[in-house]
Amino acid sequence: MDLLHLLRKRQVSAAELREAAQARIDAANDALNAVVRPLGVDGDPDGPFAGIPTVLKDNEDLEGYPTLHGSWATADRPAAATSPWVAQYLALGFTPLVKTTLPEFGLTATTESTRFGATRNPWNTAHSTGGSSGGSAALVASGAVPIGHANDGGGSIRIPAALNGLVGLKPSRGRLIDLPELDRLPVNLVTQGVLTRSVRDTAYYFAEAERVYRNPELAPIGMVVRPERRRLRVGLVTDSLAGSPLDSHTRDAVIATGQALQELGHDVSVVDLGIDQQFGRDFLRYWALLSFMLQKAGGRFLGEGFDGSKTEQLTKGLSAMCVQQAARVPWSVRRLARVSREPERIYEQVDVVVSPVVSHPAPPIGYLGPDVPVRDQLVRLLRFSSFTPLQNVSGAPAISLPLARSPQGLPIGVQVAGPMGEERRLLSVALELEEAMPWPRTPAATMA
Repeated sequence: MDLLHLLRKRQVSAAELREAAQARIDAANDALNAVVRPLGVDGDPDGPFAGIPTVLKDNEDLEGYPTLHGSWATADRPAAATSPWVAQYLALGFTPLVKTTLPEFGLTATTESTRFGATRNPWNTAHSTGGSSGGSAALVASGAVPIGHANDGGGSIRIPAALNGLVGLKPSRGRLIDLPELDRLPVNLVTQGVLTRSVRDTAYYFAEAERVYRNPELAPIGMVVRPERRRLRVGLVTDSLAGSPLDSHTRDAVIATGQALQELGHDVSVVDLGIDQQFGRDFLRYWALLSFMLQKAGGRFLGEGFDGSKTEQLTKGLSAMCVQQAARVPWSVRRLARVSREPERIYEQVDVVVSPVVSHPAPPIGYLGPDVPVRDQLVRLLRFSSFTPLQNVSGAPAISLPLARSPQGLPIGVQVAGPMGEERRLLSVALELEEAMPWPRTPAATMA
């Protein structure tokens, strides 16, 4: 928003913004390792964000550039066409400067791969950025660009937002345009989105994005510039959904958020989401099924030259799990599909749900890395990221807000979730919390 104001007042040119952003990316990348390759394209000069520099996660096609998905298994061949979502992004006027890192196929909650190495957290480079949109998160959090592309199939917008001190809204399923073949899956988990440093910038992005594409089955978001007057019923979740202990500082952040909302006049109470560990097992089996499909038919989805023998051990391990548990997979898929079709019953009791995003702050590099034995990776992942998959299955929106810090200075995100199509409600609450519990915008701001 600030850069747009400067552009419109002609106090800076698009070329100057691009040059300055590229210099910041180059300077930051030495420490962060977030860049896959530079790009040389411009967005629509008549778009509402014309001239604003951004970055693209390297799992979306841009014509003329390879899409590597963080894997040695993919071929380094230029994409023949631009994906529908990237086309929408370019139509808004954004100028993507680089493609950014992700773990192999976005399958895990850290951005570490054998092909590109570890992407590092700008708040502390010994720690993970989360995943799978970690490359974009690192560059936005560092201040290199104001906004970055992300997508979310199990928490991949919200987790990097939480770990890097950003705002990350996973929108409702179908809110933004995407590949039509995703809807042919038994459960479409993935939604596109962005990472920013403020609620205002996120709200402005979604208001403009629906001018390019609006799903008629969802209520419009519109421009959200101030909180609604209506006071809400807020459900608070303070226990881990995986049955493992929750980090005390993370729990304290959720409780403090509830107290802030109570002081703002909302009706806050502790709730039980009614999600047991069977949901986690079902999600893991579906995750394994998708990995099996990639492992065995990756060329169909990711283009010629795909070599499944070159995938990492996590992809191979999940694929093998699908085979080993083949008799249980269909039942897990049916249960998840039922969740995806039915409104979440919790919203009969409350208007929004406040919970952790993950169970603890950013882990050290290597904790979830590709060299960790598969069984250990999965145990750690399920304990770490049990709060985010529910909205991927249900399709409902959720936003991560960086409302606290650990004693070591690492960001702690808090999630606010709502019913299908209620992004406007979430943005309204987020604006209130941003004012009541302000956060530093970049790591450098903590030293000011």
